[in-house]
Amino acid sequence: MRTPEYYRKHSPVRVFLSYFKPHRRLFALDMFCALLVSVVDLAFPMISREAMNTYLPEGAFRAFFTVMGIFAIAYLLRAVLYFIICYWGHTFGIRVEADIRKDLFRHLQSLGYDFYDRNRTGQLMSRLTTDLFEVTELAHHGPEDLIISVLTIIGAMIVMFSIEWRLALVVCVILPILLVVVILRRRKMSAVSKNVKAKTAAINADIESSLSGIRTAKAFANEAVEFAKFHAANERFKTSKREFHKEMGYFTGSLEFFMTLLSVGVITVGGALIMRGEMEMVDLLTFSLYISTFTSPVRKLVNFAEMFANGFAGLGRFVELMGMEPKLQDAENAETLDNVRGEIVVKDVSFAYDEESEVLNSVSLHVTPGETIAIVGPSGGGKSTLCRLIPRFYDVSAGSISIDGKDIRQVTQESLHHAIGVVQQDVFLFADTIGNNIRYGKPDATMEEIIAAAKRAEIYEDIMAMPEGFDTYVGERGTLLSGGQKQRVSIARIFLKNPPILILDEATSALDSVTEEKIQGALDALAVGRTTLIIAHRLSTIRSASRIISVAEGVICEEGTHEELLRHNGMYAGLWRTQNLKKS
Repeated sequence: MRTPEYYRKHSPVRVFLSYFKPHRRLFALDMFCALLVSVVDLAFPMISREAMNTYLPEGAFRAFFTVMGIFAIAYLLRAVLYFIICYWGHTFGIRVEADIRKDLFRHLQSLGYDFYDRNRTGQLMSRLTTDLFEVTELAHHGPEDLIISVLTIIGAMIVMFSIEWRLALVVCVILPILLVVVILRRRKMSAVSKNVKAKTAAINADIESSLSGIRTAKAFANEAVEFAKFHAANERFKTSKREFHKEMGYFTGSLEFFMTLLSVGVITVGGALIMRGEMEMVDLLTFSLYISTFTSPVRKLVNFAEMFANGFAGLGRFVELMGMEPKLQDAENAETLDNVRGEIVVKDVSFAYDEESEVLNSVSLHVTPGETIAIVGPSGGGKSTLCRLIPRFYDVSAGSISIDGKDIRQVTQESLHHAIGVVQQDVFLFADTIGNNIRYGKPDATMEEIIAAAKRAEIYEDIMAMPEGFDTYVGERGTLLSGGQKQRVSIARIFLKNPPILILDEATSALDSVTEEKIQGALDALAVGRTTLIIAHRLSTIRSASRIISVAEGVICEEGTHEELLRHNGMYAGLWRTQNLKKS
């Protein structure tokens, strides 16, 4: 797999062409067919001229019609060649796109939480879909159109000079002006296209956000508000390509003027030469055929210019994203975290999501293997942040965290994540079946293991009550399940994963009291012999913890057993009294 440094060091064109290599046979077939098409297009006017000059004056009608019949067959072959170009050329383009998308998705997986904190899903989707589609069009049609156009133009110019050099000079005068217009306008179009893609990605992100929040909009009867947002985004979409289309208008208008001027110039000069007896009518007719042959590739170059502008802008955004280094990377000699006992040492750890607001300040904590630590405190105090640093979802700003004596920055992230199971308060389920969502904890699990995990998570009976059982579709983000069911599916994943270290971030927050009591027993059983960190809002669920620590304003305020902290009469005691008053 290529590193981000590769994408930073090499030009977008070189990166782009490197994706052709695995499919070079298809590419060669596409280019060979394009070459044959150019040969047929160039041969017809030249041989037609010879036939009209030779066979018709001599009355060799059979030979004349034989030549025309051969060309009819040649044009049938040309149609077959275009079928190959269209079918296999698009197949080549799709394969290139699939390879690019595969590398992009793998790279997105390597980027850390901080990247996704800053970037919206809709914008990333735009890069994975719209941008890459236009790159595919460039991969397929770009080289094909370019080779047909360039060969046809060069070949036509050679033949036109052989017929009448003075007429060919008319083309040579207008052609450079035409090329200058193409080059200048293409540059302008490319710059504008890049801006359009950025705007379109932002619009897609707004629409994706509105669709994701449509249930919340209905709950608040705010459909009109969301429609107004959508309308604004839709209006921006209508105007987002205006500048690009304006540049295309300038480009096309200029091109059409010079193309028609080319025909007018050739007919004018050719007519003058015929009047002076210096040129035959057949030669002017042949020349006009070559002008038509010449015009078609020029128009292909126009399409290529637009395609190049769009595709190269998408390619530039792809290369830019691929060149981003993940902030969290394995050390060069990173070890695999094996046979984990579960000792966790947090030493003088400080952390800030940005430079201005520090979330943790010189926090130290020692967790012995198999110990259950409960973490309590007010919202925003740093509880969840501390638990996100242990699996190294973020890197500490200062200090260190080690597991079994190994600094987590010196072990592979994959082995670290295998060793730690996390159940978060905000449960995410994939748009798949219940069975496959549970299997996510252990991709090679058998059905018997999945059933056992479901039973331990107290979700088995609910699943069996559903018409399709474990094959029940859970909907987008699990919307077809209740909050408690989603939470228990996520807990079943952890039972299946069976990690030596557990982090339960408000794991029972979405459960009713009866279900919570059932699941708490299962969680207690799972915690036996494992190191467990529990972030809890309901203090009644953590009385059996080995230790309880209170975290507020980024520091550990107190720690001890339930009874010790009640006697201490500090933050924990205050939280305990508040919750008991609410119950009474």
